[in-house]
Amino acid sequence: MNKERSHWIFTAQCPSKIGTVDVVTRFLREENCYITELNSFDDRDSQGFVIRVEFRPEMDGFDGDAFLKRFAPRATEFDMEFELTPPATKMPVVIMVSKSDHCLNDLLYRYRTGQLSIDIRAIVSNHPDLETLAEWHNLPYYTFPITPETKQEQEAKVWQVIEETGAELVILARYMQVLSAEMCEKLSGKAINIHHSLLPGFKGARPYHQAYEKGVKLVGATAHYINNDLDEGPIIAQGVESVDHTHYPEDLIEKGRDIECLTLARAVSYHIERRVFLLAKGKTVVFTS
Repeated sequence: MNKERSHWIFTAQCPSKIGTVDVVTRFLREENCYITELNSFDDRDSQGFVIRVEFRPEMDGFDGDAFLKRFAPRATEFDMEFELTPPATKMPVVIMVSKSDHCLNDLLYRYRTGQLSIDIRAIVSNHPDLETLAEWHNLPYYTFPITPETKQEQEAKVWQVIEETGAELVILARYMQVLSAEMCEKLSGKAINIHHSLLPGFKGARPYHQAYEKGVKLVGATAHYINNDLDEGPIIAQGVESVDHTHYPEDLIEKGRDIECLTLARAVSYHIERRVFLLAKGKTVVFTS
């Protein structure tokens, strides 16, 4: 998660068929490219295949566009969708927040130190509270207050920022508003949310206090792609830690925040490194680093 990528990343997805791995690796060999990391998975339920390869060209003057054009005829036989990502690519992102600053602070630190290869184009919030934090990082900050009556208008402004900044990923870093079905559709596979994960699931107000009263033994967090089912989108990463009777509600909250930060950063890293694939019915394949 903290390394600057010096290798090209090739990803592909297609129906299951004999020769899917061979068509990729053989082509890389013919192109004089050395494979440094290879992951593939064939899902027997959906009959879908995914592959991710990191490689370095062994000759100078590697041309990514020409590489893709030469590979395209071979991909046709497998109905294969594929993508090539150049080294050190920084994905343009927009971060959405409300009032809690722990996840935003963590992302900004990793952004500032180069641990996350992202290009933060803007921060959007429904509250002005974190504007000074954005200003300190010299990042644009947009405050769009929201009420039930203005939800459609507010989301239109958010979408305008996303489009105008060219963001390829939206990170909901404790953005405490439910996005509309239309917004979820627009951001399908391109927006990551983070929330607490407590077992059993404590919903509603003061979940950590509810968990404390029941003697909870596990505290965790889940990062997932958004969809129209609240907090039930395709899962990218999860984190969990054990707790016991010595942890009071404030201790659980503090530990939960730490797990949220780490889990969200891990999920963002997997996404920008093209390690996440979506299969049928929202199932994810994640090739962890």
